[in-house]
Amino acid sequence: MESILAIFPTELLRILISGILVIALVFLNGLVMVYFERKLAGYMQYRCGLMEIGWQGVLQSLVDGIKLISKRLVVPKNVDGPLYRIAPLLAFTPVVLPFLVVPFGKHLQVRDLNVGLIFVMAMGSLNVMAIFMAGWSSNNKYSMFGAMRTVAQNIAYEIPILLSLLSVVLVTNTFSMSGIVDAQSGGSWFILLQPVAFLIYLVAGVAETNRAPFDLPEAESELTAGFHTEYSGIAFGLFFLGEYANMLTVSCVATTLFLGGWHGPWEEYFGTLWFFLKAYSIMFFMIWIRWTFPRVRFDQLMNLAWKYLIPFALVNLLVTAAAVKFLPLIFV
Repeated sequence: MESILAIFPTELLRILISGILVIALVFLNGLVMVYFERKLAGYMQYRCGLMEIGWQGVLQSLVDGIKLISKRLVVPKNVDGPLYRIAPLLAFTPVVLPFLVVPFGKHLQVRDLNVGLIFVMAMGSLNVMAIFMAGWSSNNKYSMFGAMRTVAQNIAYEIPILLSLLSVVLVTNTFSMSGIVDAQSGGSWFILLQPVAFLIYLVAGVAETNRAPFDLPEAESELTAGFHTEYSGIAFGLFFLGEYANMLTVSCVATTLFLGGWHGPWEEYFGTLWFFLKAYSIMFFMIWIRWTFPRVRFDQLMNLAWKYLIPFALVNLLVTAAAVKFLPLIFV
């Protein structure tokens, strides 16, 4: 052990181990969520879902992942080579980094940044660049349409997300993720104080992850597969993993800011379990929405953001600011 510490400083070793664990979490989340989504979709449509490989098809996701890794990466002739190859990596990397500041438990957080929430939002915005690069470099009109839809959609829905999160920041006076969780101790979860902000964040979060009924960037009936039409093999798999990792990021942020984080009964022993139960409950809601509602039109998608979510989020932010400013003076 001493020889290892002599080669690798303690902090560097901690960063390496944390990075490996975070990447393992992303891959495990992808395997689990692909299976559960396909099974839940089957039950919602009165089908059996996966049944063949393993008990109740439990090994199907693993086999599909091995197939994607082993398949040849076919590069079309007229693509922009460097951008085409960088886009899948750029789509995958930013969705891994936010987990470094997410407090999964009282003592289970890689790094507690005092600007942790800003860091999460900044990393989430990089995913838009990756999708646009993929669509632009593919030299395919369907991919380009999907990329342009992604840019318009994410610009529109990032605004209500930020406004709803700022309402919580005004109450807690901190951007630290663990600080926001600590402010919700004793059962005073912010979903009770900020129900409008939570609903806005939830709807905008579904749109931000490009999930149905807001999956216009990859609408199969219109754009084949949208921005990743020309991708195959492991490149397609990275986009797929990025989508489920993005879902988990949105769910973890909602859990941290609105649902009390790790707080719950016997949180000293089961805090991390409570956190993941809350996060995966939100992911179940996203799956439920996908297989319940039909895809909206693009004009309906944009109208919902600009005409409804953003004005409601602004009003909620102003009401929160007024309450934070004047209520302490009233009750003094």
